[in-house]
Amino acid sequence: MNTMRTLSLSLALSLGAWAVAHAQEFRIGFISTDRIFREANTAKAAQTKLEQEFSRREKELMDLGNTLKANSEKLERDAPTLSETQRVARQRQLSEQDREFQRKRREFQEDLNARKNEEFQLVLERANRVVRQVAETEKYDLVLQEAVYINPKHDITEKVIKAINGTK
Repeated sequence: MNTMRTLSLSLALSLGAWAVAHAQEFRIGFISTDRIFREANTAKAAQTKLEQEFSRREKELMDLGNTLKANSEKLERDAPTLSETQRVARQRQLSEQDREFQRKRREFQEDLNARKNEEFQLVLERANRVVRQVAETEKYDLVLQEAVYINPKHDITEKVIKAINGTK
């Protein structure tokens, strides 16, 4: 009976020691996708590309908004001297201009969001490939992208950004 108890205790201690040893080998990493989108060269290049692609339309939209504002202010100034028919016609025209402006602004925002999603999806795919490479090279068992709290010693974002910026 004592031999069985000693053997069981020995086995339990061995398993416990084995579990502790393997638990210490388990490596966890964390990356901040927000930081990658801000600091990685590919993300900066995507942002520059989008700005160039949409700058003309954005300027046109701003000009249209300024014209609309100027027309609205002119109507307010001129309203006391206009006949009822003229005032109603100019209000209708202003209303149509506003609808057109709102439509163009909405289309611009939709197009910009769609392109931004396309570009940043490519950045994210590249970042994920680099994360896998870093994880395999440095023998991480788990890499998280989002967490409520993470100890800074587990943050490998800087390594990933350097790897992304170093590769073409």
